[in-house]
Amino acid sequence: MQTKELEKKAVEIRKKTLKMIFEAKAGHLGGTMSMADILVTLFYGRMNHDPKNPRMRTRDRFILSKGHSVESYYNVLADMGYFDPKELEQFSRYGSRLIGHPNNKVPGIEVCSGALGHGLSCGVGMALGCRMDGLSSYIYVMMGDGELAEGSVWEAAMAAAHYGLDHLVGIVDRNMLQISGTTEEVMRLENLAEKWEAFGWKVAEIDGNRIEDIRKVLDKLPLEKGKPNLILAHTVKAKGICFAENIAKWHHGVPNEEQYAEALKALEEEERRLKE
Repeated sequence: MQTKELEKKAVEIRKKTLKMIFEAKAGHLGGTMSMADILVTLFYGRMNHDPKNPRMRTRDRFILSKGHSVESYYNVLADMGYFDPKELEQFSRYGSRLIGHPNNKVPGIEVCSGALGHGLSCGVGMALGCRMDGLSSYIYVMMGDGELAEGSVWEAAMAAAHYGLDHLVGIVDRNMLQISGTTEEVMRLENLAEKWEAFGWKVAEIDGNRIEDIRKVLDKLPLEKGKPNLILAHTVKAKGICFAENIAKWHHGVPNEEQYAEALKALEEEERRLKE
C-alpha cells in the first residue's frame, strides 16, 4: 500500500475499533488509537507475514507488550484475514478468545502479553532464536511509555545491545499519558532518547501518527548495523477520537451513545477528506 491508502486504512481501523469497544462496553480507547497508524504501516506496508500461514517460518514477528491496547490489533488481524471479522462481535464476552489482552490462541498473535514489561524480553529471545536459525526476520515490539517504569524493560534493553540484535525493533508509543496521569508526573522518563542510547540502542524519533514518517524510518532498518533499533514515536493519546484526545481518563473507557456518534462522525469526515 502507498501512503494515502495506509492513511485511509488507519481511519477504517479506528472506526472498526471504536465500534467494537462501544458494542462490547469495554476497552482501552486511548492507547489503542494512539498506535493505530504504526500498526497499519507495519502490517499493511512493511512486515513479511501471511494470514494464510500465520506460523510461516520466515515471518517477521510483532509483539504487543502494552497488551491492554489490543483492540486495534485484533481489528487489523481480522481485516487481513487471520480470522473471521464477525468474531470481533465477541470481544470481551464470556468464552471468547478475543479477551482484553493478546491471546496466542488467536492466529497472528505470537505471545500472550499484558503484564507490562515482559514484551521486550520475549522479543530479545525471538531475535536470538531467529539469528541461531539463520533467519533474517525482524522482531517488532510495541511498548507503552508508562510501561518503561518496569525494570525488566531495561534488563532486556541491556541484553539486546550486548548481543547486537539489529533485527530487533523496539517501538515506544510516546503519548505522554498513562492511567494515573502524565508519565512525567508518575515516573519521569525524559530524556528518553538519551536513556535508550546509553543502553546501546540506535534511536530515531518520529511523529508516530504520521504514516509518511513511520514508513521512512522503517525503510532505514537496521538504523545501525550491530545495534538494536528504538523508534521513539510521539503520538496523541486517543488519536482521532475528538472528545478524548490527550485526556488521561480515556486511557480506559467506553463512549456513551452521544460520544460514539460524535467520534464516528469525525472519523467519517476524515475518511471523506482523504478521498478528495
